[in-house]
Amino acid sequence: MSNSNITRRVFTTTAATGLAAVGLLGVSANSADAYQGNMERALSALYQALGSLREATPDKGGHRVRAMNLISQAISETQAGIEFAAERGD
Repeated sequence: MSNSNITRRVFTTTAATGLAAVGLLGVSANSADAYQGNMERALSALYQALGSLREATPDKGGHRVRAMNLISQAISETQAGIEFAAERGD
């Protein structure tokens, strides 16, 4: 494995983890009264899955890319659910 692949892998993993942390902090700040632990853990797992798929070799017959798109949609829906619950105080 070349240094550029290792560097890209480290960057991708770090970026995905950072995005998850920022997302969770932002959601936590908005929903202190309505902690959504299960939803936030799911969100973290989705970010980790997305990072893993980004690190995977690209030749998967389009399935890897479709999975990444679906996970991105799941991230959006999970964030929307957390925000909805926060607005309602659930």
